[in-house]
Amino acid sequence: MITRRNSLALLAASGLLSMPGLARAQAPAKKIAVVAKIGGIPWFNAMEVGIKRAGAETGTEAWMIGPTQADAAQQVAAIEDLIARKVDVIAVVPNDADALVPVFQRAHAAGIRILTHESPLQQGNDWDLEFTSAQADGERHLEALAQAMGGVGQYIIIVGSLTVPQHRMRADAAVVLQKAKYPKMELVGDRFGVGESLDDSYRTVLDQIRAHPQLRGVVAFGSQGPIGAARAVDERGKIGKISVIGPFSPGQGAKYVRSGAITMGYIWNPLLAGETIVRIGALMANGKPVTNGLVLPEVGAITIDPTTRVIMANKMQAINKETIASLVALGL
Repeated sequence: MITRRNSLALLAASGLLSMPGLARAQAPAKKIAVVAKIGGIPWFNAMEVGIKRAGAETGTEAWMIGPTQADAAQQVAAIEDLIARKVDVIAVVPNDADALVPVFQRAHAAGIRILTHESPLQQGNDWDLEFTSAQADGERHLEALAQAMGGVGQYIIIVGSLTVPQHRMRADAAVVLQKAKYPKMELVGDRFGVGESLDDSYRTVLDQIRAHPQLRGVVAFGSQGPIGAARAVDERGKIGKISVIGPFSPGQGAKYVRSGAITMGYIWNPLLAGETIVRIGALMANGKPVTNGLVLPEVGAITIDPTTRVIMANKMQAINKETIASLVALGL
């Protein structure tokens, strides 16, 4: 078990606690602001807990801003405000990677460092943090769907947004694998960019059940996608006939996992993601290098790609009937 003592020991070993500005005795504290995709949903609520926890741990002032909608314009406005407030690091989970490039450039001109998450092809940032590669995650979810469907039948794909690069890349990887390995499966319909809205995902799956009576599977990226899909499957009496696969917050989806409306999914821990964002942000705020092999609490050694500016912290967890109770007990 990672205790506070162990966590601090790991921080010391990685050099975080020895950096100027991180010890509690030093002031003023560095400011690290995290702009989420959308506020008020379980995934980002858990991330906010991690952000605050790591802020206290590292002696930084760290907080999260959650837009009311998964909207790029709201994220741009939030970042503009943070530039005016002269924060040290802005971390963002982008809704539209391209739309943020100009405001990232303005932040850099003001001397502010930029860290993104879930945006591996992002331009204008300093680093992007990932807990799995998009290809690996797309493939593992497609494999789970294929096993649930017996490798045969029609399925649809939901993504959080059509403008989120990592979601597009996951979906692309899933389709490539399906065509190569499971030719008896058939992708139907368009790729639906509704996975950050429970209600939109629910309505989309209802529509697709009506349009495709032989539908047998849904793979949904975006934390609300599997929840909305499961609600539709449950309402239409399709449990056991339509398999729902995808990442979601365990506490929100527990009843659907137990009923079988959600078959399974894979996630990284959003609370740990919040902590790791702040720990890396603390390095960046103090001008310290992010190095290959750096050991971070609960993550272990990270790997970096200086060309793509991606930090990889491989830490995935299966969500299914065997693991759901323990994950809910963690507060996820």
